[in-house]
This record gives sequence, C-alpha cells and structure tokens, in this order.
Amino acid sequence: MSHTPLSKLPLFDPRQVPVVGVDGHLPAISPAQLTPQALQSRFDTPPIWTPEVLREPIFTERKPQQAAVLIALVMRGPDRQTPHLLLTQRAAHMNTHSGQVAFPGGKLDPQDANLQAAALREAHEEVGLHSRHVQVLGELPVYLTGTAYHVTPVVALVSADMVLAPNADEVADVFEVPLAFLMNPAHHRRHPFEANGVMRHWFSMPYPEPQLAGQDEAQGVERFIWGATAGMLRNFYRFLAA
Repeated sequence: MSHTPLSKLPLFDPRQVPVVGVDGHLPAISPAQLTPQALQSRFDTPPIWTPEVLREPIFTERKPQQAAVLIALVMRGPDRQTPHLLLTQRAAHMNTHSGQVAFPGGKLDPQDANLQAAALREAHEEVGLHSRHVQVLGELPVYLTGTAYHVTPVVALVSADMVLAPNADEVADVFEVPLAFLMNPAHHRRHPFEANGVMRHWFSMPYPEPQLAGQDEAQGVERFIWGATAGMLRNFYRFLAA
C-alpha cells in the first residue's frame, strides 16, 4: 500500500464535513458508572469488549512511533465524584495536529520507563500537571493515527487540587468537558471524508461551553473534539458500556 506524504494532505475544515449520523439510539453511561469507585472497579475487573476504532488510514511515510496520551479525569463537584475530562488545544505552529483538541501526551522517549510514564511526563511538560495529583486506573487499546503514531491512552483520576501551568510553546488553551457529556452517544456524530482516493470515517463530539455571565450567544465557544481524540473517547465509551 502506497502512502501519501503528510505534506500532500489537503487542508480542510472538519466542521464543514457533512454529518451522516448521530448515535442517540445508544444508551448513555449512567452517572453511577462514572464515580471514582466505579471507574476503578471497571479497570480492576475489565469486561469482555471490542474497541470500535483502532486505526486510521496512514497518510505519511513517517516511521511508526510509540506514543501515549493521558485521559485525565479531574474529579469535580462538592463531593469530588463528578469527572471532567482535561483537554488541550494544541498550538497552531505544531508539526502534527496543530490547532486541534487533544489529550496531553506525546511520543515515548528513551528515558521513559513505560508508556504510563510517558503519558505522565508529557502531561507535566504540556500543562504542568504533577504526577502526585494523578492516580492511574489503566490503559485502553492502542490507537494508530494517520500520522503513524501508535498511541496508548492512559486513563487516570486527577485531584481537583492540581494547579496547571500550560506550556505556551505546545498548548494554546486548556479546558475541561464533563465526562458524562462525552459518554452520551447522542453527542457522537459520524463523518465521512475522502482524501487522495482513501475514504476515512471519523467521529466528532462538539462541546458547547456554558456561557459566562454577561456573554451573549455569539461569544460562546464550541470545543470541536474530533479525529483521533474522539476515536479514543468512543473506545472509552464502548469499554464502559460493555
């Protein structure tokens, strides 16, 4: 199979790609399944399940590289039982996936003891998240991106006591999305996209941030979660729904 170099991929706005389906017919994950105890139990005794999205069409001649991302679940609410997913918007000048919504993470470095260590190191470098605030629950299956990264998603609980210090060289913004929103397939949209004769299907999960007091509707922000990030979240949904 010949691969199209990354430099020859057409530029496109993912927001403009048609939606061919929304999965509102699938059940949402209940709040009781999203507590710290329930999440820990699910990883301690995982179900038999099948990931839905494991690879994208390869659009680069780059040598495959191991990488890890941190699915960081910040425990919010008065009782710290409500998980919010920590996400970043990558800086516009990044070589890959620039400007996109992403998990903190990056490639495995020689000094990393394992993929979990890589995810924690990258999260500290990108957003200043210290490992003392992180409790790793486990891993999801490897996801192969179109840019030839073999990505291991590391799922972890994060204390609300954490203080972030985003690295402006890599991260344009940091924000949180309620995990319950992302684990409701009524918010999972399906898209087809053809490039260089290869058809790709991907998910998006646009999140409208609540408006701040005094803002009008035009000032609201939509966080457009799509591609690899949405694909790994879809697998997380399948893991919890099994």
